[in-house]
Amino acid sequence: MRDEQIQLDFERPKRIGFDEAILCARKSRKQLETIMDKTIDQGVSCLMTHLSEEVFQAISEKHRANLDYDPISRTAYFNWKNPDFSGGPQVAVVTAGSSDMPVAQEALRTLTYFGVSATPFIDVGVAGLWRLISNLDALRKFPVIIAIAGMDGALPSVLGGLVPSVIIVVPTSTGYGVSRGGETALNAALASCAPGLCVVNIDNGYGAACAAFRAVSMNKRVNR
Repeated sequence: MRDEQIQLDFERPKRIGFDEAILCARKSRKQLETIMDKTIDQGVSCLMTHLSEEVFQAISEKHRANLDYDPISRTAYFNWKNPDFSGGPQVAVVTAGSSDMPVAQEALRTLTYFGVSATPFIDVGVAGLWRLISNLDALRKFPVIIAIAGMDGALPSVLGGLVPSVIIVVPTSTGYGVSRGGETALNAALASCAPGLCVVNIDNGYGAACAAFRAVSMNKRVNR
């Protein structure tokens, strides 16, 4: 494999405010190590997503030494330093069940990489409505909420009628039978009668975090 077969977009932060993430699925160890070498040469960091633990363990020790890896979300920070968070949390990451934690963790890790402080609210699905209601006062303080739900995908619609926040919906593949790998939750979000929901693809915690980052960043620019 020649290095020129990998074209990284190092100018993306200048255009949109955040850098390119490296989707590791279906990339070989050699390809990933080439990407990491190019990243080091530029003196920047990168976020790596869908990095399986098996591939992570196969990466050379030299490269792994610069990786902050999380097996739950299958994300890694390469050549990265923990940012200084300014202000309090601006994004809430809410899941219907604890089975949705891998997707939530991907969103949380992405936000952390971007320097956005976020607060998780895990296992507050509407099957036990009291769990959500008991957290409503806290949730209403967040300008942006990422709502993560599988099965029937009811949580985002309920939230959409109770809080004023920007709500970014992540349907998940949690469930079985007619849940159809998240399609039922996706269709429920798209057909929701709660107005103004923003919906990303199934299990796309990274994409939801990018949308949240755009919303938070725009709010900061408007209020300067």
